[in-house]
Parts: sequence; structure tokens; C-alpha cells
Amino acid sequence: MSVDEVDGAGTEDAGWEVEPGDESGAAVVAAVGRQMKLWRESKGLSAVEFGTLIGYGEDLIRKIERGARIPRPEYLDKADEAVGASGLISAMKRDVEEVRYPKQVRSLAKLEARAVEFSLYSNSNIHGLLQTEEFARALLRTWRPAYGSEELERYVAARVQRTGVLEKGPGPEFSFIQEEATLKRPIGGKMVLRRQLERLLEVGDLPNVEIQVMPTEHADHPGTAGLIEILKFGDGTGVGRSDGDFNGRPVSDLKRLRILDLRYGIIRSKALTPVESRDFIEQLLGET
Repeated sequence: MSVDEVDGAGTEDAGWEVEPGDESGAAVVAAVGRQMKLWRESKGLSAVEFGTLIGYGEDLIRKIERGARIPRPEYLDKADEAVGASGLISAMKRDVEEVRYPKQVRSLAKLEARAVEFSLYSNSNIHGLLQTEEFARALLRTWRPAYGSEELERYVAARVQRTGVLEKGPGPEFSFIQEEATLKRPIGGKMVLRRQLERLLEVGDLPNVEIQVMPTEHADHPGTAGLIEILKFGDGTGVGRSDGDFNGRPVSDLKRLRILDLRYGIIRSKALTPVESRDFIEQLLGET
């Protein structure tokens, strides 16, 4: 985690900015801030005195109390100990755990948590659910306009948190198809790519995960229009999107999902098998 801005007395900042437009997240952070202020005042402490006790500057204390900053977990733990809250402040970590991530990512994570089947084709980058933390950070640094350090770390943390869906139990079924080019682009340098390829082999060993490679020489497939993602839920419904269709927006009606299913099925049939793909990735690893 990179060092964020310095607040007040020179201590590392202990919070994130609330994402603009995230009304539900802002409401949670404001409620937590009010509770923090009530606890501090109940002990007769000024913001300066409270900051001295927990090692943060007055400016940050006031930002958190008015809901302008999302407190980090360690900040809440220190505050809990300082005012003798017996775990009541620390318990608010659950309230702010989700809102630390961008709203769009939270919405996606909720869908992924419900899904029982994933069909994911990527032709530009290694899919986010397969990325290592260092690869994700290096990749996000290439995006423009560039993220600030705090925003970048929020997106990296959110991406890493999402990967937990791969190993939850009972595990959903995952089918990943990666274009060959995504496995060769040295995002972050050769060592970062090596560790990323090792991660693909590790994930591919999970019993509920299949990873297939689409060789560049296989040009005759309907994936040239871009990414395809299909999530199916236990009640028979689903949601999907494709870069080349429906303006890139998520769709859930059966007719459009069938179109995406058809295209994904054709792509999957033309890709290397999971065993062949593993051999291919191992060969790339040996050459990297």
C-alpha cells in the first residue's frame, strides 16, 4: 500500500475519500462519522486530544467525523481502544468495509457473489479475477487518465478482494478463455508476468476452474468484437455483457443472453482444451 497524503501532525493518512456520486456509501460514512464524534465527546476529548491519543492529526479527525473520509480499519481499532468502547467502534469496520471500494466495483462484486456459473472471455487483458495484486497494480497504472495514488490503491484492493470468489465454497463453475496476446504482454515487467503466469497455473488446478487459451492463429471465431462475460445465478436467471453488443451494457433478457451464450460456446470450442492450455502457459512461463 502506498503512502497517502499526510494529515495534521504528520501521521500517515488513515482514510480514503468518499467516491463522488456514491450516495449510499456517503450515507454510511456520515453515520460512522457521527458515531465517532459522539464517542469522542462523551469522553470529554477535543479533536486535538483525541488525535494525540490515537496518533493522527486534528484535520483528519474532523474529516472523518463529518463524513468526508472513510476511516481505515486500524484507525477504528485505535479509536475503540482510546475511548474504551469495548469493540463497539471496531465493529463498525463491517459497515465501512464495502464502501472503501468504488461503487461500480461493489455492484459487480455483489453479482459475482450470487453467481453459480461464470463464462469469461478476455481479448485485451488477463481477466481481473485471475490477476495477481502486482499485475493488477501495474495494469491500472497504464490507464488514462491516470489514477491518483489513493484511487489506484482503492481499485487494486477491490480487484484483489473480488478474487476471493474463486475459492469460496461451494464453488461456482468458472470458464475462462484468454487470448494468447494477453499472456505475453509484459505488464509490469518480466518478473511480474512470470508470477502472473504461475498464478494462472495455480488457479487452473482448482476443480471448479477451467482456463483455455485462444491462439492468435485461430482467427475464425466471434470473439474479435471484444470481451464477453456471462454470469448465471441459482434461480436460472443471468446477466451478461459484451464490448461489441448492446452498447457494452449489461443485459439480462433471455434473448440477448442466448446470443452471448452462442458466441461464447463457439469461442470455447475453437480454443485450446484446458490441458493443452496448461501446457501452453507452462511453455510461455519457461520462455519468460
